[in-house]
Amino acid sequence: MLIRPINESDNKHIAVILREVLIEMDIPRIGTAYEDPEIDNMYESFHSKRSIYFVVEKNNKILGGAGINQLKDGDINICELQKMYFHKSIRGRGIGNKIIELCLDFALESNYKKCYIETMPNMVNAQKLYIKKGFKYISNSLGNTGHTACPVWMLKKLV
Repeated sequence: MLIRPINESDNKHIAVILREVLIEMDIPRIGTAYEDPEIDNMYESFHSKRSIYFVVEKNNKILGGAGINQLKDGDINICELQKMYFHKSIRGRGIGNKIIELCLDFALESNYKKCYIETMPNMVNAQKLYIKKGFKYISNSLGNTGHTACPVWMLKKLV
């Protein structure tokens, strides 16, 4: 499997995978990443100096990804780990661990001080990975992500 930065030609493929995983995980369509406007334009949404989105490719097929972007309407020193979802065929193989490492390395290189993530209560395996990577639960949301249906918030100090 190849992990690489997103290309513009990946937009359609990653949007399909992200929505498939969200539906599979029984994530609400309203108040979550499902309805984010950037989901259909991921390349453009992660094309600034302090953002990146990595895709996972196997046999020329996009099977998931994750990215770092500045927290919307938040402290400029806080980034958000965003849209980390993988097709079921590649889960449990250490890809989440590897892609988080790439994202956090990028966040450090981009001079972010903290990394924020929102998730759902039923995404237990993802939360275990986040904790393993040093994220801690916090009692309130940060920024203005628009994810009003996501009640689990976590933060990691990067420096």
